[in-house]
Amino acid sequence: MKNIIFIAPPAAGKGTQSAILEKKYHLPHISTGDVLRKESLEDTELGRYIREVMTSGGLVKDEVTYDLLLKRLSEKDCQNGYVLDGYPRNIEQAYKYDEMLKELHQTLGYVILLDISEDILEKRITGRRICKSCNAVYNINSETESPKEESICDKCGSRLYQRNDDNITSFKNRYNLYLEKTKPLLDYYRKKGILYVVNGDDTVINIANNIEAILKKGM
Repeated sequence: MKNIIFIAPPAAGKGTQSAILEKKYHLPHISTGDVLRKESLEDTELGRYIREVMTSGGLVKDEVTYDLLLKRLSEKDCQNGYVLDGYPRNIEQAYKYDEMLKELHQTLGYVILLDISEDILEKRITGRRICKSCNAVYNINSETESPKEESICDKCGSRLYQRNDDNITSFKNRYNLYLEKTKPLLDYYRKKGILYVVNGDDTVINIANNIEAILKKGM
């Protein structure tokens, strides 16, 4: 199985679709956001730096993300392919990722763009709530995704919380940065003939089916 990269703005559904592919193809889902958040929990200079930047909606320095990602992709479970979520975010990172792939003896594979509207993204970001215990995700801006009891997880009864970076100011900063940095990146992969565009406004099932159709064509 080839490597798969997802490109999309915050809360576009990269994590959801990555989890579907992870289960179907038994590929590790590597989220740079998760890698950075894990490191941000450490009481170190690096951890504090990452925590501060993510809370403000900024982007962590490329060299930090690169080093942490290279370490993760070097692990044994990534040798037969992986689903990469959140990297590269700009053309400079794409060049660095090419270098990383050479070092890891890996190929680019598929680059899938989830194209989604700003209004939908804002509702997803500001309404997202996560369970402290089982990590179940809810959205208070959606009737179908809201918890039955306010601030309580339906699955385990634990309290729900809002991530520090799930606020309107952080979203606007992240979204504007995404638009600014992504166009050259998309052009780069389009010229390579490996960029596939999927309608991110669609349902989770339809998006997954469209991605599956893309992957089957390349098998």
